[in-house]
Amino acid sequence: RRESLESYVQRLQRLEQIAGDRPGVEKAYAVQAGREVRIMVLPDEVDDVGALVLAQQVARQIEDELTYPGQVRVTVVRETRVTQVAQ
Repeated sequence: RRESLESYVQRLQRLEQIAGDRPGVEKAYAVQAGREVRIMVLPDEVDDVGALVLAQQVARQIEDELTYPGQVRVTVVRETRVTQVAQ
């Protein structure tokens, strides 16, 4: 049982590492027990097409390197926030 917990934690860490080692990635999170990887990118460095390419590359690398039950969804979040204060 301890061995399966360790392999689970290692798989989550590897998912985050695969996604986080790319240029323009701010942070990567493995969520939903490793069934989804959310990748936060810097909007100044990654455009919309780059986000699509990034998601495809990460998904392909996960398929090649990891064994997992079911599917792993790769979601790239490219967000620009603007705040203005009216006085």
